Amino acid sequence: MEKIFIAGVIFASMIPFVFADVYIQNDQQYIGDDGSIHIVGEIVNNLDIPLNQIYVQIDLFDENQQLIQTKETNSLVNTIMPGMKGPFDLILTNNEAKNVKSYTMEINYQVSPPKSQVIDITESVLSRDSHNNLMITGTVANNGEITANMVSIVATLYDKQGNVAAVSSVNPEPDYLRAEDSAFFVLSVLDKIQTEEINDYTLIAESEEFAAVPEFPIGTVILLILTLSAYIGITRYSGKIITNLFSATNLK
Repeated sequence: MEKIFIAGVIFASMIPFVFADVYIQNDQQYIGDDGSIHIVGEIVNNLDIPLNQIYVQIDLFDENQQLIQTKETNSLVNTIMPGMKGPFDLILTNNEAKNVKSYTMEINYQVSPPKSQVIDITESVLSRDSHNNLMITGTVANNGEITANMVSIVATLYDKQGNVAAVSSVNPEPDYLRAEDSAFFVLSVLDKIQTEEINDYTLIAESEEFAAVPEFPIGTVILLILTLSAYIGITRYSGKIITNLFSATNLK
């Protein structure tokens, strides 16, 4: 903790203090079709810098508030750009979750170098097939000047209360896009029980080289350029936030 505080003092003039600006929202837990328990939510980046190597550490407690075990899950979006979100999904088996009554969550991340935001979802449609399977079809485009490799599309689906109801991701075929090229994708959400609650969704596409649109505001671009030198000295700079205690007993 001392190292993080010192780093924050050294670079305070270059980088905003992080703890209040990266947080989890719209999280909830549900039981899937296979009986496993999912803890889902989305990580919000309200900083002026991108983040990567993002994972959520979840401590599971019994009815006496004794720690049972600690689990980790990654953000499905590898780089969360300023003002954007990345969903997560921790899956617990029945055996792992049988004594869990509550949990706490902690976010860990590192500062990322800037990425051009040129990977764009140009169209999408939410539909169901004849077997009531929910799917999202659409087109992803590379508006950059070089090939985008390992392209992925991440969907966050919401219920009527605005909570995360399910998450899913897919790589188009092929999983690379040449400059100014586009590809069709089909993203399936396999949990039929949970998809009955779906009311809305968002999509984010990214690649190894690029991030999702919209592009940075000009002021943010300038800020990122000015702070890039500071990134070298804070490669291992990370932020953490512990959420409030949530009840895991009223599973949907």
